Amino acid sequence: MLHDLLFVAAGLGLLFVGGEGLVRGSVAIAERLGISKLLIGLIIVGFGTSTPELLVSVNAAIDGAPEIALGNVVGSNIANILLIVGVAAVITPILGWTRTAVREALVATLVSLATYALVQGEIITRTEGVAMLLVLAGYLFSSYWLEKRNRQTKAFQHEAEEFEDISLPRPWLAPLLVIVGISALVFGADFLVEGAVNIAREFGVPDAVIGLSLVAIGTSLPELATSIVAAIRRHPDVVLGNVIGSNIFNILAILGVTVAIQPIEVSTRFREIDTPVMLASSLILLGLLFATKKIGRVWGALMLAAYAAYMVLLFSNGIAS
Repeated sequence: MLHDLLFVAAGLGLLFVGGEGLVRGSVAIAERLGISKLLIGLIIVGFGTSTPELLVSVNAAIDGAPEIALGNVVGSNIANILLIVGVAAVITPILGWTRTAVREALVATLVSLATYALVQGEIITRTEGVAMLLVLAGYLFSSYWLEKRNRQTKAFQHEAEEFEDISLPRPWLAPLLVIVGISALVFGADFLVEGAVNIAREFGVPDAVIGLSLVAIGTSLPELATSIVAAIRRHPDVVLGNVIGSNIFNILAILGVTVAIQPIEVSTRFREIDTPVMLASSLILLGLLFATKKIGRVWGALMLAAYAAYMVLLFSNGIAS
């Protein structure tokens, strides 16, 4: 038991360090190569902050734990909105977002709705995984075109700038950070999945519950850290772009790649509880961005309370079953 707890702790630590190292090193290399901040924010930061989810989900699916793979994606998206936006809003009210945030929130909601439709079947197939990746390619192209055309809306550039606060004076530090980051992510994903599966089976908790809670929160640590820093600096577009972009990538890229490699069987709980909660969270965030001008501390506290209630429901149902 202690062995598994150490594996989980080591996995979480390596995922956090690896995610930060990979993104910061990649951003530094891209800048030296003269790549625009728009592309850095859209692709490098977007993929980089979602790498923990990717490695954990693929690892879990290959190791015969599909519910951890799917639970990681669904649980991370729920945590991104209710937990991370909630924490950021409690630290500093979120206001002054651009139209891009509303547009991206609409895309994230539509993607969540598509996921809800996918889990109505018994299995998510390779064909559906490839379709998600094609939609992702279209999303990246359209986002790049729209933001490049609009001189006033630079949400993805702001996201890239958030990773420039720590300078890398020596040229060799950036590739070293990338190599160390990838290595840490690979080992962290392996440790976290192995430890989490063993703990779940030791206590009789379903794999899905562990994936939706412990694994999901663990793989969302890079987003949480970035959003807290952005909230303190009063950068609302970075907080929202980080969360919403991650939710889109988690479904289209992470789930898409995972099921393209290994199709995932869908259990009843994802149809009846977890995916509807993810869709409801997306709708709440979209409604707030569309209808209000500020996500204040009250809304932040309500989001955190809703996440706590979901965790209680998650474990009470899991233990009972």
